[in-house]
This record gives sequence, structure tokens and C-alpha cells, in this order.
Amino acid sequence: MVSGLINANPIVYEKKERRTRSTPADVDEYAVEAIDQLEIFEHIRDIKDPEHPYSLEELKVISEDAIEVDDKHSYVRVTFTPTVEHCSMATVIGLCLRVKLMRSLPSRYKVDIRVAPGTHATEAAVNKQLNDKERVAAALENPNLVDMVDECLAPSYE
Repeated sequence: MVSGLINANPIVYEKKERRTRSTPADVDEYAVEAIDQLEIFEHIRDIKDPEHPYSLEELKVISEDAIEVDDKHSYVRVTFTPTVEHCSMATVIGLCLRVKLMRSLPSRYKVDIRVAPGTHATEAAVNKQLNDKERVAAALENPNLVDMVDECLAPSYE
């Protein structure tokens, strides 16, 4: 076991079965389909935890229920729950969520990443960092941090 982890033995949950949205047969193939909660979840469910070999879904850091989408106003909010109250990787997890959605969604979307209320000791500070454009841009200029984010976003071939 790796030493020095805040949560050395996290509870690991079973992954949900993958689901796809059904498209009615009479929909124009060139029509822009609305983005919904399931689509957002499918984009982020396989992000790996920075400290453990598990996905954020397996650790219940993210869930489909904690995603809000307002397609009409191009707004997405993802609320995540760190595995422990003093998770030192909360900002990295939030940055991974933000980067994955920046890479996956059309640029018209405003993405709001939040720590679930009452689940982290420095919730307000983490939320402020994750939703400040300048702080996110500065973080993404740090090559070590970008490498860590890219590692978390790299597909796993199970």
C-alpha cells in the first residue's frame, strides 16, 4: 500500500452499466441534440482518481444525480464529493473535471464545478479556485499539474 495517503483504503463501488441515449427515428441527422445529464456523466465517469487506481465513479466522487444541465442557457454544474473531508486532491479532481468538460463540450457552455456542501474542510476555497478563470489558466500553465491531469484523463483499457 502507498504510504502518506489521506484515504489509504477508500471504499470502492461497482460501476453502473453504460447507457446510451435513444434517438427517435424521425430526428433530423444534422439536428443539434441537446446535452443532458447522462451525456455529461458519460464524459466524466472514467476520470481516474489522482491517488488511487479507481475511477471517480467507482469512488462515488461523482454521480449522475450530482450533475445539473440547462442546455437552453448552455450551463453545466458538476458537484463532486471528495472521499474524505481533508482530501488534498480536491482541487486536482475539480481541475480534471473542468478540463475534461472543456475538451468535450462546445465552447458555448459555462461549466461550474463545485464540492458538495459540507463534504470538504476548505469547500469555499476549493470552489473559488475551480471557478476562477485566471486561477484555472495559471494551473494549466504548470507542466507538472497538466501531466497529472492528463494522467487522470487518460483512457483505461479494461
